[in-house]
Amino acid sequence: MNSLFLDAAFSKQTERPPVWMMRQAGRFMPQYWEIKNKYSFLEMCKTPEIAADVTMLPIDLLGVDAAILFSDILVTAEAMGGDLSFTQGVGPRFSNPVQTLADVDALQVEVTDRLQYVADAIKVIQQRLDGNVPLIGFAGAPFTVMSYLVEGGSSKDFKKTKLFIHNQPQLAHSLLSKIAKVTVDYLNLQIAAGVNAVQIFDSWALALSWNDYQEFSHRYIAEIISGLNRKDIPVISFCKGSSVFAPVMAEAKPDVISVDWNADLLNIKNSLPEGIAVQGNLDPHILYAEKSVIKREILRLFERMRGQNGFIFNLGHGIMPDIPFDHVKYAIEVVRDFRY
Repeated sequence: MNSLFLDAAFSKQTERPPVWMMRQAGRFMPQYWEIKNKYSFLEMCKTPEIAADVTMLPIDLLGVDAAILFSDILVTAEAMGGDLSFTQGVGPRFSNPVQTLADVDALQVEVTDRLQYVADAIKVIQQRLDGNVPLIGFAGAPFTVMSYLVEGGSSKDFKKTKLFIHNQPQLAHSLLSKIAKVTVDYLNLQIAAGVNAVQIFDSWALALSWNDYQEFSHRYIAEIISGLNRKDIPVISFCKGSSVFAPVMAEAKPDVISVDWNADLLNIKNSLPEGIAVQGNLDPHILYAEKSVIKREILRLFERMRGQNGFIFNLGHGIMPDIPFDHVKYAIEVVRDFRY
């Protein structure tokens, strides 16, 4: 196996930074749309062969150093009882948003049987990968999953979620505890099925103040990480806001902290305990720019991180759907050609 990614995740020395990109199997690829135009998004997630087809696209077409399972962070919320749908141009919607104690009580926590399709997809993907590169599994962090359940979908200001945690903190903790329990079981299901690493996505943590992040996000991520069967499985913690929250994130003892683009990556690395790797942190918007700019910015980051063990190259967040495919491919070629 190409072990660059796993070596870097465990803070071992590597000849160059490994590369993968959040949302690497996605809407910027014409080949993704060839599949997407035939099936709904949830059909793609829930059909192991199709999920495997999409997972393999960046391996076959881009040459990245790790695959990431094609799925969605909201499958746990759906399994718990959320009525989930995806609409083109709108995104995810829950037709039964969580607002009351009765709504929280109605959500179930023994749901791994409803997520078996993910384990089935992992087995198909690993057969296809044939040991060439590692496979990353993932789940949404409790606060982010809760925000979708409370808002009923995406939000720009998270007003309902913030009112929920401030006006009904005990109910919020009850909901977060349920999501955390499901998430531990779900990630352990993925590990048992054969993933080589896991990432926890707290996509909307940036909405939170410092104190609220510690109370309503960090404590549950720490609970999840402590409950994982993580022997030889690196755990990556990502949030938008990691440039601020990284010192707290480290307390949950992940192997890797994935950093957004608002911070100097070396400063973050130097602020972390020994043995915690960093992942990131190129601004995804750079990939819209001319190729000379893409190369300059990647190499600038690499020079800054020269001599550091425990560095995985990635974006500070996911690839946008209208970024040119050949720009993404070029960026990965720049990384693959680099040597320390």
